Amino acid sequence: MSRCLASSQALQKSVLSPKKSLTAVTPLWAARSQSQTRHSSHSPLGNPPATQRKKVTINTLRALHQKDEPITMITAHDFPSAHVADHAGMDMILVGDSLAMVALGMQDTSEVVLEEMILHCRSVSRATNAAFTIGDLPMGSYEIAPEQALESAIRVVKEGRVQGVKLEGGVEFAPTIEKIVRAGIPVLGHVGLTPQRQHSIGGFRVQGKTTTGAVKVLEDALAVQAAGCFAVVLEAVPGEVAALVTKKLKIPTIGIGAGNGCSGQVLVQVDMSGNFPPGRFLPKFVKQYGNVWAESMKAIEAYKSEVKTRRYPASAHTYPMPPEELTEFEKMIEARQV
Repeated sequence: MSRCLASSQALQKSVLSPKKSLTAVTPLWAARSQSQTRHSSHSPLGNPPATQRKKVTINTLRALHQKDEPITMITAHDFPSAHVADHAGMDMILVGDSLAMVALGMQDTSEVVLEEMILHCRSVSRATNAAFTIGDLPMGSYEIAPEQALESAIRVVKEGRVQGVKLEGGVEFAPTIEKIVRAGIPVLGHVGLTPQRQHSIGGFRVQGKTTTGAVKVLEDALAVQAAGCFAVVLEAVPGEVAALVTKKLKIPTIGIGAGNGCSGQVLVQVDMSGNFPPGRFLPKFVKQYGNVWAESMKAIEAYKSEVKTRRYPASAHTYPMPPEELTEFEKMIEARQV
């Protein structure tokens, strides 16, 4: 027994001794990971934000609304766009069906299908640590019946790993919203201009410009609130109308082209960051805060030029080989040629 105890103590001393180098006890997986991080082009996108935030929840959003602090929301369609949005401190990140155009090159949102939305939701969720994430239910995934909508919503949350879903429509979709909310899934409503129904409303037109139209926007907003939505998007609605609707509701309104009187704002990230070629049409409500396209073009053109002129890669970008090993390798090649 004493012999076993002595052996155990000796083993502990050999492992924990300060004289031992750290590399001697570095796990193999860690060494491999460090090696891949240094030498592989396929590495993680970076460190988490320097300032860590608490996870945004439904209660966080309600607290912001109660304090009359504007809620910030932006779209993201993949890991990099969600990564930067989360780092920038967005309260909410929406995986909007606008990805049909900005990520998949489609003509409008009616083309994207549920499986594609789930794939993009999953990518966004991997990058998002703090923001509250919402996945759009695409056209055709919820209109047939509340049961179909619930099944789609469950898939978006379960497979897409987001915290809630968004769907377009007002009074007529109240039963659908109720069905999803009763299952414990947060729903973000969307009234006013509903792009998925562009053909039935005469295209991408401002809604609520007449008294009758304004009443319709209000009725739709009240209906989705009563059905259980935690917030509602107001799209392409006159600012005065949106402000009055906001005052009538108990839940936050998120405006997009609906003036400054809403409880928060949302924009498509590609639009506001300027990640598109010159000449592309932008709606009136979009403010372009950057020019990602121009910066990307500048970088890629510089890369192309340096490759063509052999200025890249320079010695600073090349892995060295010991001179004696290189000499030996050259001799081997010469011997093989003979």
